[in-house]
This record gives sequence, C-alpha cells and structure tokens, in this order.
Amino acid sequence: MGAPGSGKGTQIQMMLNEGYKQISTGDILRNEVNSGSDLGKHLKEIMDSGKLVSDDLVIKVIENIFNNLESKKGILLDGFPRTINQAKKLDELLKKHNINIDAVIEINTPDKIIIDRISGRFVCVNCGATYHKTAKKTVEKGICDLCKGTKFKTRADDTEKVVKNRLNTYHKEANSIIKYYKEKGLYKKVDGSSGIPENTDKQVRDILKRL
Repeated sequence: MGAPGSGKGTQIQMMLNEGYKQISTGDILRNEVNSGSDLGKHLKEIMDSGKLVSDDLVIKVIENIFNNLESKKGILLDGFPRTINQAKKLDELLKKHNINIDAVIEINTPDKIIIDRISGRFVCVNCGATYHKTAKKTVEKGICDLCKGTKFKTRADDTEKVVKNRLNTYHKEANSIIKYYKEKGLYKKVDGSSGIPENTDKQVRDILKRL
C-alpha cells in the first residue's frame, strides 16, 4: 500500500526484478478487456458506460489470474483491496486457493513531502525528460540536459490541487483497510519520506525476513 508518490511503484519494480509476481487490478482489468473474452466484453461495457466494476467481477478476474500464476518468490497485490468488502471477498478467494497473506506493507510518506515531490515536477516538451524544481534541476537553467530543448510543462495531474485530492481519496480508502489488517496482525509500515528507493527497500526486506 502507498499513496500516489509514496514510492510504492518503485519498490514493486525492485521486487519484480527478483522474481515476485505482481497483480495490479488496473492492469488485469485492461488486459481482460483487451483479450476479447466474454468476461472482457462484459467488463468493457461496464467501463465504457462509466460505471464502477463490481467487487464480485474484480474478484473473478483476480481468480483467473491466480489459476494461471506461479511464483516461487511470492505474489504482490497492487491496488487491491480498496474497501473492506473487497478485503473480505479476497479472504474468501485466498482460502479457496490455500493462499495466505503474509504481510500488508504500507509505504508511509507524509502528505507534505508527496505534494512537494509531485507538484515540483516538470517535463521537457520535446523529449519527455522529467525534472524537479528542487530535487532534480536541469544542469543549465531552462535547458533540457538530454535534448537541449527549452520548453517545459507541468503534467495536468501534477498540480498541488490535484495531488491533494488524490491523497484525500487514498486516505479515505486506506484508513479502514489499515484498521482491518491491523486487527489481523498483518499490517506493517515503512518510512518512505527519504525518497531514496534503497532506504525503503531495506525496510521492506527486513519485514520479509522476519515473516
């Protein structure tokens, strides 16, 4: 678990490089739609109409993945569950497949740091290189290090207002999930405030070693 900009995506990538398998609900729903299966067509109708995909359908798609997914290292659930209902349905699915959740790890990063981290980003219009107004400036002011372009932009979803809204949504979803897994003794927390992937990774590894 982790808010947008917490470093969750980077941490997951580091673990995938070691043989873990990722289940991202967003990705698997898109893949199911692209597959053209009957389930995928049904999902496409729902998503095209702007409606939310029901918990039962999401679980059904995840179960299809479970049936065809093997990993000696382990499976990472990314972006799921988001609600208590999803968590309970996931418990039922895991029990059916004799799979246990070993840990629910949240990369905890203060909102102020995330807002500064994301809202400070800007991108070269020409080549797409990403910079930051304090953490990663261009070597020469106003000139892209890679292509020497001189025009930059801020992504529409990287504004402070949008970032705050995304964080509010995350906290509303996460609070009940964290409480649910705390009661099960599964919740663990690491500090992502340094922004240094290796620091976060070490904390995650320490948790995994103790399981």
